[in-house]
Amino acid sequence: RLGLGVSTKMFSILARKEQAHEDAIWGLSWARNEQTEDEYIITGSVDNTVKVCTWSDNLSLLEPKWIFEGHQLGVISVATDTLGKVVASSGLDGLIKIWELSSGQLMKTIDAGPVDVWTITFTPDSRYLATGSHGGKINLFSVDGGTKTNSFDTRGKFILSTACSPDGKLIACGAIDGIINLFDLESGKLLHTLEGHAMPVRSLCFSPDSQLLVTGSDDKDMKIYDVQHGNLACTISGHNSWVLSVSFSPDNQHIITGSSDKTVKVWDTTSRQCEHTFKDHSDQVWGVCYNPTGTRAASVSDDKQLIVYNLPS
Repeated sequence: RLGLGVSTKMFSILARKEQAHEDAIWGLSWARNEQTEDEYIITGSVDNTVKVCTWSDNLSLLEPKWIFEGHQLGVISVATDTLGKVVASSGLDGLIKIWELSSGQLMKTIDAGPVDVWTITFTPDSRYLATGSHGGKINLFSVDGGTKTNSFDTRGKFILSTACSPDGKLIACGAIDGIINLFDLESGKLLHTLEGHAMPVRSLCFSPDSQLLVTGSDDKDMKIYDVQHGNLACTISGHNSWVLSVSFSPDNQHIITGSSDKTVKVWDTTSRQCEHTFKDHSDQVWGVCYNPTGTRAASVSDDKQLIVYNLPS
């Protein structure tokens, strides 16, 4: 029970699970059930498992709840729906699995095929799962039916990252060649092609007000785009290697990033300055995310660790 009595004004570690998995951890999500107020931290690993821990904030306590098995070749990513009731996982085996968080039951397995699935994200209405394909398409799968319902073609390269705007209007994807495409989620119309990165875009995230898109790339930079006009607002630099994961804080004021340089950084979106660097992982950091209130963050790494941080409130 680390971190009891830590000041809310400080950047600090609240909890650390050193052998959270038996292999590298690539996927991370933080969910809060709107009805029960239970909080879960979900991780997906190269060890083929998805693990769910409950998070007790008042005790700074991580407790194992479920281990989901069934993927064969490693878990690429995990995602949770907006209500905090369902978790989805995607694997190198081409499968998408959907699980109920409260019961731990497997609800559905979707065989998307190994070239048609990579990282996954729920649409804000929780009805669909979006994933990028090796052929440059965004595929949408129905959560209820388990079938592919739509496909948006970028006519480009392998899509590594996808994100939906919280207002449900847009979907963005980042490709292996650095190109970012922005589609209208309802019509499938391509709205903007954003250039600026010349290397793979492994993570992107909309701001909570759906006005901005932050991207992280192997070029070591983050970029923030004005979504409405498709303009580059700014470039943020500071990592010494690939930027693998980016996440916007719930209040629009901060971004957290994870990198191959083994660090987790917190940035002020207005000043574009790094406010704090966590140097607690011993290998590259594949996933970072905020809790729903923005007072905590979590990170996962090739070092098999899951770390939970306190952020100044």
